[in-house]
Amino acid sequence: MKIIQNSSVPIYKQISEQLKSDILAGNIKEGEYLPSIRGLAQDLRISVITTMKAYEELASEGLVTPVQGKGFLVNAQDSELLREQHMRRVEEALTEAIKAAKIAGLSNKELKDTLKMLIELSNE
Repeated sequence: MKIIQNSSVPIYKQISEQLKSDILAGNIKEGEYLPSIRGLAQDLRISVITTMKAYEELASEGLVTPVQGKGFLVNAQDSELLREQHMRRVEEALTEAIKAAKIAGLSNKELKDTLKMLIELSNE
């Protein structure tokens, strides 16, 4: 896990977003436990409170459940909910791409052509 200390994104948010990505991508599977709060805090050289806040955020989103004395367990993920969450990420990324294209002065056609080319390259 990579944390950027001087980022405008709070550390707990960086942790929760990375773990969320891993859960949604299936890298951390249903029934697995997240790394221990103390262990992760020690590995990242951050406060246990910061790690706990990240885990609580994941719990509030329904991705994990706290288990007394054991840690945080990854919940089964609803495939429709997963699809919706991935779709939201795609929309966010494309919105950022559109903003960047406008700043770069690209036309809509150039942006569409670039997206089409990237799709074709990813299928190879």
